[in-house]
Amino acid sequence: MTAVLPAPRTAQAPSAGGPAGARPVRRRRRPVRALLRFTGRWTVRMLVCTAVLSFLGLAVGPRVADYRTMTMLTGSMAPTIDPGDVVVSTPLDVEDVEVGMVITYHIPIDDHRVVTHRVIEVDRTADGTVAVRTQGDANDAPDPWTAVLSGDTAYQVQAVVPEIGNVITLLRESVLSTLFVQLLPIGLGVWMLLAIWRPGREVDDADTHTATAARTEPPGATR
Repeated sequence: MTAVLPAPRTAQAPSAGGPAGARPVRRRRRPVRALLRFTGRWTVRMLVCTAVLSFLGLAVGPRVADYRTMTMLTGSMAPTIDPGDVVVSTPLDVEDVEVGMVITYHIPIDDHRVVTHRVIEVDRTADGTVAVRTQGDANDAPDPWTAVLSGDTAYQVQAVVPEIGNVITLLRESVLSTLFVQLLPIGLGVWMLLAIWRPGREVDDADTHTATAARTEPPGATR
């Protein structure tokens, strides 16, 4: 008869940096710091995306697409269009201009500046000439001229982007222009390079915790 004796218990090897059987020390999580880091990261991304989209829409778009943009300087069309708003106008056949439309055109007097007003009267002649009377929504009287729309195309306002014209005017100031046109792109480039090259702290912490847990076994564990 052969007796079966229990196998001797193997002594637990002490873990690195602590006594035998000691559990790995977990780093204290900092949810507030992580939340601030996450919020800051996405805020910067949103600002960059907004700046890029605004630049493409206001500077590049009118050169490659069939529309125009113009900043409203006066309150003659308030509250429909306030000073500082940017209007987006698309081409329209002169023959299709109707009463009630808001169009952008050169006035026929003084400095021939560009205005954006509502059409209140349309006069078509036998030779195809189209003349309009306009008025600002906030003005008490019609404009003191009759404008003949030259060419075959007029421009009708299709959209209004609030307040962005004020931002554009502010950015044209010398100090801010230097900051945003020269220093800001450099700073964003450096920040993006650091974000790419620097390993994430969260990944390092997770890897360290996993490696420590793998090296440490609870008392009585068998292989």
